[in-house]
Amino acid sequence: MPAHLSARLRSLVLSLFLIAFALPAFAGPFEDAVAKFANDDFSDTDEAIGIVAGSGNKLAFPIISALQDGRLMADPDSKKVYVTGTDGKSIDAATGEPVASVPGSASAVRLNNRLRRSVDAALGSLTLQSPDVGTRLQAAQSVFKSHEETALEAVDAALAKETNKSVKAALDEARAAILLYKSDATEVEKLEAVATLKARGDQEALALLTGMGDQPASVTKAAASAIGSIQSSLAVWSTVQNAWYGLSLGSVLLLAAIGLAITFGVMGVINMAHGEMVMIGAYTTFVVQEVIRTRYPGLFDYSLLIAVPLAFLVAGAIGVLIERSIIRFLYGRPLETLLATWGLSLVLQQAVRTMFGPTNREVGNPSWMSGAFELGQITITYNRLWILCFTLAVFAILLAMLRYTALGLEMRAVTQNRRMAASMGIATSRVDALTFGLGSGIAGIAGVALSQIDNVSPNLGQSYIIDSFMVVVFGGVGNLWGTLVGAFTLGIANKFLEPVAGAVLGKIAILVLIILFIQKRPRGLFALKGRAVEA
Repeated sequence: MPAHLSARLRSLVLSLFLIAFALPAFAGPFEDAVAKFANDDFSDTDEAIGIVAGSGNKLAFPIISALQDGRLMADPDSKKVYVTGTDGKSIDAATGEPVASVPGSASAVRLNNRLRRSVDAALGSLTLQSPDVGTRLQAAQSVFKSHEETALEAVDAALAKETNKSVKAALDEARAAILLYKSDATEVEKLEAVATLKARGDQEALALLTGMGDQPASVTKAAASAIGSIQSSLAVWSTVQNAWYGLSLGSVLLLAAIGLAITFGVMGVINMAHGEMVMIGAYTTFVVQEVIRTRYPGLFDYSLLIAVPLAFLVAGAIGVLIERSIIRFLYGRPLETLLATWGLSLVLQQAVRTMFGPTNREVGNPSWMSGAFELGQITITYNRLWILCFTLAVFAILLAMLRYTALGLEMRAVTQNRRMAASMGIATSRVDALTFGLGSGIAGIAGVALSQIDNVSPNLGQSYIIDSFMVVVFGGVGNLWGTLVGAFTLGIANKFLEPVAGAVLGKIAILVLIILFIQKRPRGLFALKGRAVEA
């Protein structure tokens, strides 16, 4: 072989050797950063997060997301890192190439609290440029919570392009949170950050302002002023939130008590089985949803609309049956009526236990009753809001029925003077049966509403029967407006007393106040008036 050909052959072999073994040493910064995840060192992991997040590589988001979820696997032997997908498939984190399986020696990359904040900030930075408005808003909020300095450049870049008003405000707040804790931020930047957080005015802003370390005197003074302002504002919002909780509880009490107000007011019957009518309505809702789930799943969002009339009819029919078979023989004997209805409540509870079992039953929320929204600094859940609206609608319909229908006229006549109504040709026994059925039917639709916020169990009605009687007695027996005012008054008072005295002592305090009130006004807030209203 000629000498020059032999030299060229040696050069070619040497070149192939360098390509095979030396090129990995010249891997890019992204690949080097990914390899740091395999070092099992928190400092290296933190450095890797920052480099990967800022690399612009398309694999950055899957890697950081997998790290947050515990799906980033590292092999300490080969220094290889793998991303395991939610579907069970895996890829090489450095190249994106699929791999058949992750080595058995690989384990999830560990995180501590510091690294979790870094991961949140990195994910926020990576999604700040998303085309979806909701994703950008969530990313800005994530950066605000983590306030990592490494996200500042990404936030500034996003702010320059952002056009959506809500996202832009969230980005401004995220930038302020970062600058507030950035060691080399100027005094002017920190003062602007304090002003931005003061304008935000929530608990998270307060936490950031109170957690600052040593700052220039002007920044400390501005922060102290902002903290005082936010605390005053939050105290007002806390009062509003308690008032909303009180209205929400009051709507539940009104819905449970309104049927009792009718039967107690018209018939003078202390119906201890009223709570079981509520329970029957809740179980009717459960049965309706079970049928829809198994046969017509597309109608689930309409399940409550279907359950309302059915619960009214079922509970109302049972109420009429109870009045015709038991109650009508006990008029004028309050103690016997009380004992009979209490025994009946036990029978109904046991019947439900036999049919459906003693455990709680699941009743789902339709999509339009799920979730919540923010109004200022208070949170309003859709299910409570819809229940309040539903309660007021039932109240309005009941008032219209009592005022504009023949049955309503007869009920009012019997309430004011039973003997005179009978002498005028009104069949009081028929009115009693229909009244008891109406009150029971309203309790049934109360059960539909309560199934959305409470456990559906045989004991559901027992949780509301005592409170319902308190509402009726406090508002005025037989007066629907009194029941409305009494329910909301007791609901709001309960929610304002709970933080001070606790749930149990709060209820005891409410009971004592009602007893004292009844001593002064035995007929309640709104006593019925007439020439011969019966005691």
